[in-house]
Amino acid sequence: MGRKYFGTDGVRGRVGESPITPEFVMRLGYAAGQVLVADRGSLPPNQHPTVLIGKDTRISGYMLEAALEAGFTAAGVNVLMTGPMPTPAVAYLTRALRLQAGVVISASHNPFEDNGIKFFSASGQKLPDSVEEAIEALLEQPIRTVEARQLGRARRIEDAAARYIEFCKSTYPNHLDLRGLRIVVDCAHGATYHIAPHVLHELGAEVIAIGKDPNGFNINEACGATHTQALSDAVRAHQADLGIALDGDGDRLMMADASGRIYDGDQLVYVIARHRVQSGGMKGGVVGTLMTNLGTEHALARLHVPFERAKVGDRYVLERLHANGWTLGGETSGHILCLDKHTTGDGIVSALQVLHALRATGETLESFTADLEIYPQMMINVPVAKGFKLGDAPAVDASVASAEAVLNGSGRIVLRASGTEPLIRVMVEGRDAALVRETAESIAAAVRAAASGG
Repeated sequence: MGRKYFGTDGVRGRVGESPITPEFVMRLGYAAGQVLVADRGSLPPNQHPTVLIGKDTRISGYMLEAALEAGFTAAGVNVLMTGPMPTPAVAYLTRALRLQAGVVISASHNPFEDNGIKFFSASGQKLPDSVEEAIEALLEQPIRTVEARQLGRARRIEDAAARYIEFCKSTYPNHLDLRGLRIVVDCAHGATYHIAPHVLHELGAEVIAIGKDPNGFNINEACGATHTQALSDAVRAHQADLGIALDGDGDRLMMADASGRIYDGDQLVYVIARHRVQSGGMKGGVVGTLMTNLGTEHALARLHVPFERAKVGDRYVLERLHANGWTLGGETSGHILCLDKHTTGDGIVSALQVLHALRATGETLESFTADLEIYPQMMINVPVAKGFKLGDAPAVDASVASAEAVLNGSGRIVLRASGTEPLIRVMVEGRDAALVRETAESIAAAVRAAASGG
């Protein structure tokens, strides 16, 4: 059975429009609660399953948190609420507190008008498709509240941030610190605003925090991992050694060197991999995605590190890492997984792995990536109506075939539908920047024409 509501990263959409409405989210909480009650695992018969609910800083988080709480408690599930908390923090706390599931209310890097719901299992990993399908199968059923004696309870936990800060610090070696480093951290006015600066400060860095004043509406607005100009400008203005940019829910990472030059997920994965090869800590290979720069693949090959591409989406990177028994993977967008440190992608933890490499070797980001050539790559996002399918557009296939003939093996073309937005992403990569641009624009024009019925 397929999934109607769950995409590559949970359920997501515009607030007030289906499915991100209070009524649907309450039913979602109730359906998920029924699945948890039915699969109690090792819980004793008289003990309620418990879920943890965290959220980012969007104004709609209050409304959706209340709806989820109502749905879960109506199903007989206890609820713990953390308030604003990064997505990877919810994954960690779910596992550390031995809970049955974790839920994050966030639309990650999207603007504040959007929101979403994503789930973690008891092990701190994203739910498998089979569980999401089981939840969806119950969504159309009416809510039948359990008898009053069986209702779940809800309460807030006050030390969630402190617990997560200590966890992040534990992933950095005890014999190293960040003393002498001036670091700018951009929290995207998101869920890491009260976390990331403290982690870096307590490890010894001089911290300049920006994007740290959420008001419910400014999450990801011209800041964070998806808008890195703010980080570049701040690094140069403060004469910092490094910059760290996170996204609204804290699972993406971009970094900047002292000149303000930005390093994306491909480059940062390479830094971590190269250091692990040098220190003997590399376990297996690296998993990237269809969007990972070809230059990264070639540079890893020179280090004799196996490389594999997964579909776009950190859940698919995670699947391939588990299948191969590897620990390191990531996406160009900045989702980086270090499974020897955490069960999911974590922007703060990934930044600390990069900082570990630089502090242990005494190198800079620029010098450590000197032998990594990033090939020109152009991405064009083409808005389409919901339900548009590339498979129904033969003119697009013809445009791609023509472009591949022109590239003649010197580059790559990737077309894919976004898993979170009504967009077709057109990516072209190759050694010739002018040809890359011309090819991407040509294919994007064909997609626009097909999407408009032309």
